[in-house]
Amino acid sequence: MRVLGVDPGLTRCGIGVVEGVAGRPLTMLGVGVVRTPVDADLSHRLLAVEQGVEQWLDEHRPEFVAVERVFSQHNVRTVMGTAQASAVAMLCAARRGIPVALHTPSEVKAAVTGSGRADKAQVGAMVTRLLRLSAPPRPADAADALALAICHIWRAPAQNRLQQAVARHTVNATKGRTA
Repeated sequence: MRVLGVDPGLTRCGIGVVEGVAGRPLTMLGVGVVRTPVDADLSHRLLAVEQGVEQWLDEHRPEFVAVERVFSQHNVRTVMGTAQASAVAMLCAARRGIPVALHTPSEVKAAVTGSGRADKAQVGAMVTRLLRLSAPPRPADAADALALAICHIWRAPAQNRLQQAVARHTVNATKGRTA
């Protein structure tokens, strides 16, 4: 499974591509950050994020895109920019028919470090270890994007089985009502 992880942001949008399956060593295929100038118009910043994400999608051809779920913060302006960058990434994936999964920050931290309250240094250290890198990816947004991809690779099989079980239950329940 090849997953493009996106840690959304207007100034720095972390992007990382990881390939592998749960229970086996994972491989980092690429990591980076799409940057936009703080003083640029919002529309131009969003366009730059879109162009950056499209470039990564073209180069790495992921099967899934994992995006950090936006959560409420005290700074509404930061939340809005993060949400807009997140929407751009989801739009780029949807345009290509690539499934998108949203993962909360605590879900990602728990998957990668074992604790949903891990700090950025702990996430970076575990990403480095799990992907057998010589140093943590910088900036932290890049490491977070890789953590999102790892989280999705590890959690997708269980989520898929759960969705299939719910679908079977729904079909069986519907058949029982019509019989």
